[in-house]
Amino acid sequence: MVPLAYRLAEESTTTRGRSSKQVDEEEQREAAFRRLDSLGYRVGQGLVERFSRDRPRFTDTLDMIKFLCKDMWTLVFRKQIDNLKTNHRGVYVLTDNTFRPFARMSMSSPSEAIGKAQPFLWFPSGVIRGALASMGISATVQAETSELPGATFQIKTITTKC
Repeated sequence: MVPLAYRLAEESTTTRGRSSKQVDEEEQREAAFRRLDSLGYRVGQGLVERFSRDRPRFTDTLDMIKFLCKDMWTLVFRKQIDNLKTNHRGVYVLTDNTFRPFARMSMSSPSEAIGKAQPFLWFPSGVIRGALASMGISATVQAETSELPGATFQIKTITTKC
């Protein structure tokens, strides 16, 4: 999926009248990020709408995050999140020690592997954001990996001031 997003980002930037040599690599990377994130966002929305309709209404944010960690993650990656931490102030850290997209990934050096793995976190970040948005929570999601095949997703809920 990541190579497809890069190719689509390259095509969209070259169709605006510039040659591919003039396109900045960072701009192309950002376009691929936006594409993967938006695809994940739509997938997350659809999954929550489909699989939470038969469940009772969620009472609080922590219940929604637990649904995401147990049920949603199992649907998408065939396993539950390994660890959920929260500070009870709107910050949640989800840890997956054996993140499936990284299971068969290896490189000659660990730093190279981590750099190449980062784009594979964009889609799941979008899935998390879309799922939470569908449940009525505005949030930002930061994904990182420090050691393959693990991945960490930090969710910060955005409170609206009324």
